[in-house]
Amino acid sequence: MHIHILGICGTFMGSLALLARQAGHRVTGSDQGVYPPMSDMLAAQQIEILEGYRPEHLQPAPDCVVVGNALSRGNPAVEYLFDHGLPYRSGPQWLAENILHDKWVLAVSGTHGKTTTTSMLAWILEYAGLKPGFLIGGIAQNFGVSARLGDSPFFVIEADEYDTAFFDKRSKFLHFRPRTLIINNIEFDHADIFPDLASIQQQFHHLVRTVPSTGLIVANGDQPAVRDTLERGCWTPVQRVGQGSGNHWRIVELAADGSHFTLQRQEGETLQVPLTLPGLHNAHNALAAIVAARHVGVPPQVAAAALAEFRGVRRRLELRGAASGVRVYDDFAHHPTAIALTIAALRRQNAGGRILAVLEPRSNSMKLGVHRDALAGALAEAELSFLLQPPGLGWDVRAALGPLGERAQVAEDIETLIRLIVAASRPGDSVLVMSNGAFGGIHERLLAALGERSAR
Repeated sequence: MHIHILGICGTFMGSLALLARQAGHRVTGSDQGVYPPMSDMLAAQQIEILEGYRPEHLQPAPDCVVVGNALSRGNPAVEYLFDHGLPYRSGPQWLAENILHDKWVLAVSGTHGKTTTTSMLAWILEYAGLKPGFLIGGIAQNFGVSARLGDSPFFVIEADEYDTAFFDKRSKFLHFRPRTLIINNIEFDHADIFPDLASIQQQFHHLVRTVPSTGLIVANGDQPAVRDTLERGCWTPVQRVGQGSGNHWRIVELAADGSHFTLQRQEGETLQVPLTLPGLHNAHNALAAIVAARHVGVPPQVAAAALAEFRGVRRRLELRGAASGVRVYDDFAHHPTAIALTIAALRRQNAGGRILAVLEPRSNSMKLGVHRDALAGALAEAELSFLLQPPGLGWDVRAALGPLGERAQVAEDIETLIRLIVAASRPGDSVLVMSNGAFGGIHERLLAALGERSAR
């Protein structure tokens, strides 16, 4: 079967392309403005990517067109698809019908931490010999790819609350029907499709309704929004995780350098768990993954041993290089909570050095200005902050960063931003670049500029 994917370089759709290819289908796709790491991964798998959304990309007609949720009516390929009656599916629907229908699905949901937790859980199952399939919204370093079919009944999936497609406005995760579900946290985000937190909680409530009574929900017991969502109705056993005393599984101590934490069960049993990614949020991610893996038979001691060999995920506190004594990190953080947690995690990892935070306000919620009042607070723990004021942004970044005073600088183009960062940086600093996009290749350009400075 020939499957053509519109929007193939999105993290979800690119992963779906890998699964379709592994399932024996011929896979092609269209996209525009593609960038690594997804474009590199697809090229390595010899999946043909066509630039743009030209109707001729659908000639001759494929057997099925899978439509990404970034596309809408008016797109030339979409209009051709409808006008010629070509068979089509959303990505989540195709995945549910062709890959997940006979699997024990372990789904990882939540506003933050999905990609890392999904990667941890997939690796724990792999380490334990369960050979799971998986679909991750990033490239897990232990696997080198974002998706695979696997060789077992188990399938680990990152379960996103964003909508499915322009013709299906339900959250993606409602297609997945998990038997094991992690709810990491619930906060307001995706302001382009959700008017408020309550509407997001409603989607999570619908998700809870799809989990069987013989399944398990691993829920953040510390967060009121998660507790309130479950109180709307829950028909599945729940294991609560977090720091609070009422949780079934608790983080009772996190090492100062973030290298390990102590897990304590409600019954009193404790376990030292190594962390290769720093930060309290990653301890939460690891704890949720351990409890979910236990549901499919992996003992916590085995899960802890697996986490000692966990190599992280591309674009999650990923060290991209160092030059002139300055380390440059890349991270996907774009929500104020994630920004603050990422800075705190890097602080634990690099105690003593300055952190220079660099942010592109690129997400739809950021563009709409929903998070502008929280931005200065999220960046407060960095010594210096550098932000881009992209063309067309409907709010003033400088004004939003007013509380930071001279500790914050704003530029209207990336070249100026790089000059500001290089001028302010000194040996021992860590530059933390945060964006949910390519950010104009700023990482390599910044490293090159720092290298030129040291050569002078």
